[in-house]
Amino acid sequence: MRLYGKRPVLERLQAAPKTIRTLIIQQGVDAPEVVRAAKTAGHRFISKTKAEFARLAPDLHAQGVLAEVEEFQYAALEDLVRKPEPRPTLLFLDRVTDPQNLGAILRTTACLAGFALVLPRHESVEVNETALRVACGGENYVAVARVTNLAQASELAKKAGYWIAGAVSSGGTPLHEADWPEPLAVVLGSEGSGIRPGLEKHLDLKLTLPMPGADLSFNVATATALIAYEITRRRLLGGETK
Repeated sequence: MRLYGKRPVLERLQAAPKTIRTLIIQQGVDAPEVVRAAKTAGHRFISKTKAEFARLAPDLHAQGVLAEVEEFQYAALEDLVRKPEPRPTLLFLDRVTDPQNLGAILRTTACLAGFALVLPRHESVEVNETALRVACGGENYVAVARVTNLAQASELAKKAGYWIAGAVSSGGTPLHEADWPEPLAVVLGSEGSGIRPGLEKHLDLKLTLPMPGADLSFNVATATALIAYEITRRRLLGGETK
């Protein structure tokens, strides 16, 4: 896999330098932070001309910096639900197929901290180069698990003490009014199909984002950001809803 751009590569050099196999910097590119981080991590970099670099990163805004890295390492859900307190809030992404949405979710949850993602193996995006480019290094700070079946994964989380909430477009408790116990897992579905029925029946509560404006819908990355922010806000305020 490849990381493109100064920020994604810099974050990887600082957070997980051992996962970098090759570091390439275009000649004449101003990237002093990347160079310093590479030296600190004991990484040498390969210098390429503009034409040589363009062949490696065609049509990509790579900013003259790229790194070849190891394949993304997924976490085991069993390990995530057994973490010591405070346990992470789990975000189950049901039929989310756009890697740009996944990348945005990784970036948001990395900024907020205290979250982990759970993806199904089928009908789902995976952590690929596009997701990593959008995540801007967020993948280094958010654990991601892949499971065969989200319904079974939700039951595993329940047995470990988690409450399961689901984000629904209507009919749920408005997010700002809802009370929930910890630890919490939130299921978010695709914009077109929502949460599949087989998974919805495992929910302990349903949450709805108020949308007093146009009769549209938030995309899944935006919905996740709003919900994750509210969870973080309450965490910082000791669970208060106001």
